[in-house]
Amino acid sequence: MSVDDVPAGPGPGSGGGPGPDSVLVIDDDPGIRQLLISALGFAGFTVTAVGDLTEALAQVAHRPPDVIVLDVMLPGADGFEVLQLLRAAGFTVPVLFLTARDAVEDRVRGLRLGGDDYVTKPFSVVEVGARLQALLRRARGGPPAAEESTLRCADLEIDDLRHEVRRGGDLVDLSPTEYRLLRHLMTHQGQVLSRSQILEAVWQYDFGGDSVVVERFVSNLRRKIDHGRTPLLHTVRGVGYTLRQRAAR
Repeated sequence: MSVDDVPAGPGPGSGGGPGPDSVLVIDDDPGIRQLLISALGFAGFTVTAVGDLTEALAQVAHRPPDVIVLDVMLPGADGFEVLQLLRAAGFTVPVLFLTARDAVEDRVRGLRLGGDDYVTKPFSVVEVGARLQALLRRARGGPPAAEESTLRCADLEIDDLRHEVRRGGDLVDLSPTEYRLLRHLMTHQGQVLSRSQILEAVWQYDFGGDSVVVERFVSNLRRKIDHGRTPLLHTVRGVGYTLRQRAAR
């Protein structure tokens, strides 16, 4: 099955409609699938679990979930390929990766490709449930007030009504999480935000001191909005990050 077999995707939160939020678990380990079915079902989710790429894409085509739990290691493919196929088909459904505890490169790659969060194995099912709820809250954030719909910093513009970002008039393609990060920086222009402040505001909980997620998303954002242009996104060494027209002297 390829991306051509998957219909154009709806936005986040559109798979379940009224009723419990739906979770699609994609993991080849039957024990983990059953654990998540039981635990997330008890937490109030409607859970479907599959074990490989073909099953995963067939399930998404049949009934798009509200959120996905995706294992990195899958038979015949991997979680990265699943994510790339879904994003290419237009699915912006939040994706939570399951990764090995020492596989930092997996976490970085998953976030770079458009994943929204990760947990490491062995994991707490309570933590997985909490992170899924946080992902859904972020994905379903209420519409902004009309007067706050457009934010600007120099020639960078973010339009909430159209969900578009432009730099110098050119459209910038951002993932949902990159968009939320940029919007948070835009609403705090000139302020230096620490990694922990960014984690709490954008991801809505503490990563326990693991800052790789912030560093990776800031790096992605800088590459997309600053490449070949006057830098707007600055690192304040030992403190955090800030968005402003020029670095402080």
